[in-house]
Amino acid sequence: MASENFTRVTEFILMGVSDKPELQIPLFFVFLVIYGLTVTGNLGIITLTSVDSRLQTPMYFFLRHLAIINFGNATVIAPKMLVNFLVTKKTISYYGCAAQLGGFLVFIVAEIFMLSAMAYDRYVAICKPLLYMVVVSPRVCFLLVALTYLHSLTTALTVSSCVFSVSYCSSNLINHFYCDNVPLLALACSDTYIPETAVFTFSGTNLFFSMVIVLVSYFNIILAILRIRSSEGRQKAFSTCASHMMAVTVFYGTLLFMYLQPRTNHSLDTDKMASVFYTLVIPMLNPLIYSLRNKDVKNALKRFLGNPCQLFK
Repeated sequence: MASENFTRVTEFILMGVSDKPELQIPLFFVFLVIYGLTVTGNLGIITLTSVDSRLQTPMYFFLRHLAIINFGNATVIAPKMLVNFLVTKKTISYYGCAAQLGGFLVFIVAEIFMLSAMAYDRYVAICKPLLYMVVVSPRVCFLLVALTYLHSLTTALTVSSCVFSVSYCSSNLINHFYCDNVPLLALACSDTYIPETAVFTFSGTNLFFSMVIVLVSYFNIILAILRIRSSEGRQKAFSTCASHMMAVTVFYGTLLFMYLQPRTNHSLDTDKMASVFYTLVIPMLNPLIYSLRNKDVKNALKRFLGNPCQLFK
């Protein structure tokens, strides 16, 4: 009954990346550039893979959706973050915080499984090239993407509902630059066993199953490449999955660094730095990784810049 005397939280205060006043303006410009590059790069990938007839293959269908996810992930976080660099009162409403957490979870879970779908696509392309268009048909591609979005939406609704089912009272200072589940639950003034279990279960199972798909796919890809006798053939096969391999390594490397740290070394400040990487830096890097190492994308960009009207026809 004593808990009823607490003042219920109606808004939260986000501490941000740094609480030092002299760093706010420099950090604003740094993250404005990062977000600008993210928007430009991902919208560019979405446009090219939508209008160029030579990029209408399963690989670029998945790449388009990865770009949509990266754009969405950054957009859920960056605008509010940029505003908070410029204002004194860095607040976010209770329901705004819930919406931001839900949006973040939708896109981060979708990215995990979209990378898995892309790994499976590369496995079929290299290990079963004659059956590629049959196994990875337009119907299968649509089904994989639809299941990815459905699962990510279900995860986001379940986890965010659990996180906001607990009571928040008195303290409303979030040690983060966006509403994430761990710093939010640290402020709860009621039992957090159920939401913490939900967060741990969903995070663990999503990461485990997606990594199994990626590792099994790349294990078979590497075996298939090693069986190719000519060095030219091996190089060509490797180049078809090099961009995705690089993106997967950066993304999963960051997540594993964050989740596999010993509890004694784990802190919200460390989580904050890792979060900057996978919410803002990786969405900026992915278009660069896929365009700079991909001749088809570079050629499509040249055709688009040379005669955009022709592509739209």
